[in-house]
Amino acid sequence: MNVNLLQEEYKRLMEAFSLLLLCFSLLNLIPFCAPRDTINTLQSISDGETLVSADETFALGFFSPGTSKNRYVGIWYNKDPKKAIVWVANRETPLTDSSGVLKVNTTGILVLLDSNNSLIWSSNTTGSARSPVAKLLNSGNFVVQDDSNSDTEDFVWQSFAYPGDTILPGQKLGRNLATGLNRRATSWKSSDDPSPGSFSYQVEIDGYPQLVLRDGTTKRFRFGSWNGIQFSGGPQLKNDSVFRFSIISDEEETYSVFWLVDSSVHQRVQITSDGFCQRASWSAGNTGWTRISHLPVDYCDYYGNCGAYASCDTTRFPMCNCLDGFVQNTTDSSSGCVRRTSLSCNHSDGFVKFSGLKLPDTEGTRFNRSMRLEDCRILCWNDCSCMAYAALDVSKGPNGCLLWFGNLIDMKVMNASVEDIYIKMAGKEVEAIEQNRSTKSKKRKQKIIIAVSCVLSFGILILCLAFIIYGWKKYHKGKIKEETESGAINSHHDEDDLELPLFDMCTITSATSNFSSDNILGTGGFGSVYKGILENGREIAVKRLSQNSSQGLQEFKNEVMHIAKLQHRNLVKLLGYCIQAGERILIYEFMRNKSLDFFIFDCEKGKLLDWPKRFLIINGIVRGLLYLHQDSRHRIVHRDLKAGNILLDDELNPRISDFGLARSFVGNENQANTRHIVGTYGYLSPEYIVDGIYSTKSDVYSFGVLVLEIVSGKRNRGFIHIDHNFNLLGHAWTLFSEGKCLQIVDPSIKDSIDLPEVLRSIHVGLLCVQLNSEDRPSMSCVLTMLSSEWALPQPKKPGFFIERDVVGNRSSSSNNKLLSVNNLTATQVCPR
Repeated sequence: MNVNLLQEEYKRLMEAFSLLLLCFSLLNLIPFCAPRDTINTLQSISDGETLVSADETFALGFFSPGTSKNRYVGIWYNKDPKKAIVWVANRETPLTDSSGVLKVNTTGILVLLDSNNSLIWSSNTTGSARSPVAKLLNSGNFVVQDDSNSDTEDFVWQSFAYPGDTILPGQKLGRNLATGLNRRATSWKSSDDPSPGSFSYQVEIDGYPQLVLRDGTTKRFRFGSWNGIQFSGGPQLKNDSVFRFSIISDEEETYSVFWLVDSSVHQRVQITSDGFCQRASWSAGNTGWTRISHLPVDYCDYYGNCGAYASCDTTRFPMCNCLDGFVQNTTDSSSGCVRRTSLSCNHSDGFVKFSGLKLPDTEGTRFNRSMRLEDCRILCWNDCSCMAYAALDVSKGPNGCLLWFGNLIDMKVMNASVEDIYIKMAGKEVEAIEQNRSTKSKKRKQKIIIAVSCVLSFGILILCLAFIIYGWKKYHKGKIKEETESGAINSHHDEDDLELPLFDMCTITSATSNFSSDNILGTGGFGSVYKGILENGREIAVKRLSQNSSQGLQEFKNEVMHIAKLQHRNLVKLLGYCIQAGERILIYEFMRNKSLDFFIFDCEKGKLLDWPKRFLIINGIVRGLLYLHQDSRHRIVHRDLKAGNILLDDELNPRISDFGLARSFVGNENQANTRHIVGTYGYLSPEYIVDGIYSTKSDVYSFGVLVLEIVSGKRNRGFIHIDHNFNLLGHAWTLFSEGKCLQIVDPSIKDSIDLPEVLRSIHVGLLCVQLNSEDRPSMSCVLTMLSSEWALPQPKKPGFFIERDVVGNRSSSSNNKLLSVNNLTATQVCPR
C-alpha cells in the first residue's frame, strides 16, 4: 500500500518536473524567435535569416535581385514589400546557391562563406576590437564595433564607408584625406546584377568641392557648386522643411551629407543603372516610393553641351548662346565661344555681372571661405590668369571667394538661381555691354509706358464701341453664320448625294430635354455629347459644338462628309446633323457602353473587360482602320485615334468615332504635310509632331499605343515608373527586350489571358510604334499578324521613348537631334 502511494507521488513529481523543464525550454527560445539586430563571434546569419534594426526600419539578409538566381547579402527597407535594396556586400562575388553564412570573426572581420567553407567576401577591417559584434543600426548602417563601446560611433568597420548605388540620410559621400578612402556611389549593371556599373556619383575636390555624376571617366551631369542654400545647377537638392543638405570640408575630410528633419519620412538617393540620380521618398501611410527628383532632366543638364563661355537655355532656340562679350568660335564650333575682345591684363580690364546662371565647372578653381566679396574682386583683378569670381556662400549675404582660372564651361540658365558670377572682360567690352543692357532696359520701359498710355487712351472708347456693336453683331452673326454653314454643307450634300437627314433644332432640344446636364455623356475639346431620345423612342447621341469651340466649319464639314457614307460595323454611324441658330450639331447612334477609356484605365471597371473581350476589341479596331485605309472609297487617315474615341456598343464591339480631324487621300497620294499639329499627345507619331507629316502609318502608330494601353491598363501619356524615366512605350520595349513582357499586363486580366495572344499583341503593338514610319506594318499586315502564328520581326526602339521630356518641353524645330537615335532602314514586316 505504501509502495503504491510512493509510486504515485513519484509519478506526480516527475510530471511537474517535466512541465517545468518544458517552460524553461520555451523561455530560452523566446530571444531567438524575436527579431535581433546584432550577432557576435559565436553567432551567424544563414540564408533565410535576417537581422532587423531596433526600430524595424531596415533588414539585412540574403536576396536574389530581379530574375537572377544568384544570392547576395544586402540591406533593404524592412516594411517595403518590394525590398528596395540600399547596400550589397558581395556585389562582385555572388553565391550560386543558398548555402551562404555571414559571420564576424574574433578579429572583427565580417566573412561570407559558402557550403565548402570557402571565403566569398570579407570586410576590409583596419581596426580591432576585444569583443567584436556586428550590428544593423536604425540608420541602415551595418557596423562592426566593440561590444563594450556599443553606445559610441567608434566603429571598426561600417557599410556607410562603402556605398553601393544608394545614399541614405546621414551617410557621407566624399574623400577622407587622412586615410585616402573615397566614398562614392556606383550604379548596378542592371536590375538583375548589382555589380558596379559604369555610372558613379561622387564629391570631386580638384578645386572647390562639387557633386558630379560620371559615365566611366566622362562627366555626365554636375550639380554645380553648393552656396549654402542649394546647388547652383541642381535646385532640387536644397534645404526645405523635411530635407537638410551640406558639404563639409576640413583638414581631415571633404564630404556631402543629407539628413531628414521628420523621422517618419524615409528618403534615399539612388544612381540608377541607366545613369540618372534619383531622389525618392516614402512617408507613413504611402504604398510605395515617390520620385521627388530625377537628374539629368533635359539637354542643358548634360555636361558641357554648349562648350566654353556659352549658356544653355531650354526655353530658347537654339538652346546654346554665347554670353555677352563673346562670339562663336569659328575655328571649332563645338568648343563654344571666344572673347570678342582679348584681355589686356592691366587695370583697364573690368568685370561684367551675370545672374541666373548655373555656375561653371569648379575643377581647377581656388577658394577662400573668409574673404569678403570686394577683396575677392581685387584678387581676381590683379591676377592675369583669373577669368571670373563669385561668392562661396549666399545664405547670410555674399561671403567667401571662388576664383576661376580656365575656360568657363557647363553653364545653364536657371530660373531658381540665387547667386551671381562676375566675368572678367576688356574695358571697352564692359562699357559696351553695360550700355547695351541700359539701352534694352530703357526700351523695355518705353514699351511699357506706350502700352499703358494706349490702353488708358483708347480703353474707354473701345469699351463704349464694344457695347454699342455687341448686340447688333450678335444678332446678325448668328443669321449669317447659319446661312453660310448650311449652304456649305448643303452644297456637298447635293454634290455627293449623302442622303443624310437634316434635323431641326426643336427635335434635338426636345430629345435632350433642352440639353439637360443630366443627359451629358461626356465633354471634350469641341463641346459636349448628350444622350437623347427621339419621338419614336430611338436613343441617340448628340454632339453639340460649343460656341467658342476650336473646331471650325472645316472640321465640322470633315466629320459630316467622312462619316456620312462610311458603313462598317466598327465605325460609329452618323444619323444626321443640324445647323440652326448658330448651333452646329451631329447626331450619332447611341453607344450604351460609353468609350474604351471608361473601362481600361479604371481598376474596378477594367475587370469587366477580360482578355478575350480586349482581344476582340483590338481586332475590331484593326478591321475599322483597315476599312478606312484600304476598303473605303477614299483612303482616310483618322489622325486622332485614342481610347476616348473608341466607343463600345451593347455587345462591346468597338466603334471608331470622332472624325473631326480626319483627312482623305485620292489616287496615288499616301502622305501629306501640315504646319497645324492637332490631335492628342501620347498618340501622335514622331514624324507628325516633328515634321508635320501624316499618313496611314500615323494611324498605325496611334493603334500601337492603343494596343499597349489595352494590354497594360495604363495611359502612355503621364506614365511613371520608379525605376526609369520612360513612358509606357519605352517601358514596354524595355521589358520586351529583357524577356519580361508579362510584367506589363494589367493585373485585373491576368487570370483570363491567352499567353500567345497577349505576347503577340504586345509584339505587334511595339512594331506599330517604331520610330521610322517605314518600319511600321500596314493595317492589313497587322490583321494577318494577330490572326496567325508566323514568326514576327524584332521591333526597333519606339518613337518618343521618353515622351515627357521630348514632347512636353520642346518645340518641333528643336527636336530633330533629340529624337534621332540611329539611321533606321525600312523593313518589310508583312509576311508574304
